[in-house]
Amino acid sequence: MSLPDGKTLVSDDGTFELGFFNPGTSLNRYVGIWFKTVPVRTVVWVANREKPINDNSSMLIISQQGNLVLVSQNHSIIWSTNLTATTKPLSPIVQLLNNGNLVLKEENDNNNNEGSFLWQSFDYPSDTLLPEMKVGWDLKTGLNRRLTAWKSWDDPSPGEFSCGIVLNNYPEPLMWKGTIVYHRDGPWNGLGFSGTPAQRPNPLFEYKFVNNADEVYYSYKLKNWSVISILVMNESLYLRQRITWIPESKTWRIYQSVPQDGCDAYNLCGAYGNCIVDASPVCQCLAGFEPKSSKNWNAMDWTDGCVQNKPISCRVKGKDGFQRFTGMKAPATTHTWVNESMTLKECNAKCSENCSCTAYANSDVNASGSGCVLWFGDLIDLKQFSDVGQDLYIRMAVLETSEGIDGNAKDKKKTTLVITFTLLSVAGILFLFVISYIYWTKRKLREEKDESGQEDLELPFFDLTTIVNATNSFSNDKKLGEGGFGPVYKGILVDGQEIAVKRLSIGSHQGMHEFKNEVILCAKLQHRNLVKVIGCCIEGDEKMLVYEYMPNKSLDSFLFDSAKSKHLDWIKRFNVINGIVRGLLYLHHDSRLRIIHRDLKASNVLLDNNMNPKISDFGLARMCGGDQVEGNTSRIVGTYGYMAPEYAIHGLFSIKSDVFSFGILLLEIVSGMKSKGLPNTSQSYSLIGHAWKFWKDGVPMKLIDSCLEDSCIPTQAFRCIQIGLLCVQQYPDDRPNMASVAVMLSSENSLPQPKEPGFMIEKMSFEGESSSKLTSSSVNEVTISILDAR
Repeated sequence: MSLPDGKTLVSDDGTFELGFFNPGTSLNRYVGIWFKTVPVRTVVWVANREKPINDNSSMLIISQQGNLVLVSQNHSIIWSTNLTATTKPLSPIVQLLNNGNLVLKEENDNNNNEGSFLWQSFDYPSDTLLPEMKVGWDLKTGLNRRLTAWKSWDDPSPGEFSCGIVLNNYPEPLMWKGTIVYHRDGPWNGLGFSGTPAQRPNPLFEYKFVNNADEVYYSYKLKNWSVISILVMNESLYLRQRITWIPESKTWRIYQSVPQDGCDAYNLCGAYGNCIVDASPVCQCLAGFEPKSSKNWNAMDWTDGCVQNKPISCRVKGKDGFQRFTGMKAPATTHTWVNESMTLKECNAKCSENCSCTAYANSDVNASGSGCVLWFGDLIDLKQFSDVGQDLYIRMAVLETSEGIDGNAKDKKKTTLVITFTLLSVAGILFLFVISYIYWTKRKLREEKDESGQEDLELPFFDLTTIVNATNSFSNDKKLGEGGFGPVYKGILVDGQEIAVKRLSIGSHQGMHEFKNEVILCAKLQHRNLVKVIGCCIEGDEKMLVYEYMPNKSLDSFLFDSAKSKHLDWIKRFNVINGIVRGLLYLHHDSRLRIIHRDLKASNVLLDNNMNPKISDFGLARMCGGDQVEGNTSRIVGTYGYMAPEYAIHGLFSIKSDVFSFGILLLEIVSGMKSKGLPNTSQSYSLIGHAWKFWKDGVPMKLIDSCLEDSCIPTQAFRCIQIGLLCVQQYPDDRPNMASVAVMLSSENSLPQPKEPGFMIEKMSFEGESSSKLTSSSVNEVTISILDAR
């Protein structure tokens, strides 16, 4: 197949056309797709957005490797679909489908099934969202589909205006100007996106939002296929516009534009500031709040936001509660927790018990509402609607609180407050006595429980008989591995569920500490890229944790095995990298408390059936407050080869020390080499030194695992090496956080140049305190406890 400049490919129904074109008044040539049935040429997709052609001698061909390739007159490649050698098709053909999707598929594939395509243009959108296209994530491959506006009407190269979906616990679409958030649609609440009520049911199109373990995306389809309606990112106006073709007037008509008013600007009113379009000024503090800076607020500078009138005494009966605010856009979801099965009452109880929880709401507002979402930290980007929106319950001091009362109303009558205050004053002494009695009674009972070893661990309990039967009495053939805590066994429950059982060795002091730490954390952490803890067993001297079973064991069992590493091609490795990033991003930024893992390494990343990564082993992890970013310890624990310099030498740990460990792990994944003890090297380099030498010499691609030669995507691999070196910088402030790493991996923006990294200390005195692992493939990994600096 070849398509020279001047020829076109048309869809079967004649709706779409693929060919070469000049945008606007530009002399540059591009390959694109446009509506054949619309007389005003409207380009909806461009192949070579960043590589224009200067003449009309180029053509599209199918290469010998099975790729769709745009080549110049001298046969140099301008653009390609970049299929890997492992997916090389037998008899590939190109087809332009009736929905505008350009696909590369096997010749005998007549199903036009998305899952069977070798490549499709719908996975690489330009500035336009067509019906049936997806904006969002394929979590299996790490593919992130985002819309990016043309730089100008004459230049289809990517501009700075873009939109996509962020993967918080409660995902939501955002728009960006460059890297700055410009607008937030709000999370999906069962009816639509919380901040865009205009997207309610309409006669033009149907939409859907999918959020599961495999995908997170938004798409739409037209109710009448004779109508032509599309979403376009408009860089000149910074608007996402839905436009509809009007045949009678032969013009495009704007159906909807977002942002649509001043209150759609991201976080216009600051924390706890409520944006109301028809108010004057538009920014108002929520009832019970006041401006943090009255001077700035009165000058129409609302960025400082608002603070509560009265301080909260968290979890002191009668001192705090929740006030209902109606008709609200849900706050930004960066720090949220979601449970789809909880009732609103259970949601209230869950938020009440955690002093970091600032608000809660139903995650689904259909009918009477269902599900639970909790917010942690300041509530930002609030907006109030007059006739739509949802209920939001915000934690407040008791005198401002009344569950079920409309918090958007004016302050309640002063007489009611005076009477309430008087009654509380009269009953004050009795109230304090009762509260004190209950508090000390509960404390004593809790202490008695602790002494018996039956803490409230917030996890389901298994009886010992169940575990013994599941593991065949802890037989050796069920043993998966062993660490400082004790052995790990594979088991099968009576319902057929496969499990992994971590059994604490009797008398292991270190193991007991790790066990308690891991139980506490695992009860609080839930994420698709963290190993799921099913429950625990505590009977007599036996203490065990029960995990979901990971059939592919740990990442190191693939990376460092010459035979098995060949099964871990580039796509799988890149998916693993992205999964680890999402897991760490949750731990550092999105979980209820900031979690620093402190022992991230290849043997602590487990792989499920589909080779999806799950971070495991939280025995050494530390919890920090929401605003706490670092800590100090005299007991240095972790694994030699992965530890950040400031932690190994001074005991300073932070989210940036986890970033350092991730950088090591990233370089291991790309290279297939361990962080220490490199073979066939003339100098005593660690992996960091090895990578840095290649980078300085201008040959970083020499670091790539030789078994990736056929499957590697060079641009992605180069980017991963650069990110890895940025993560292992000597000083923590020079390292990116995991949120920045996630953006770096998913974008094509230029990255900072790394400085010379922080090399690991070569001369150490240590005692062997083994880190736990579920596979015996890792050797000589020890937990350092004493260090002598060089």
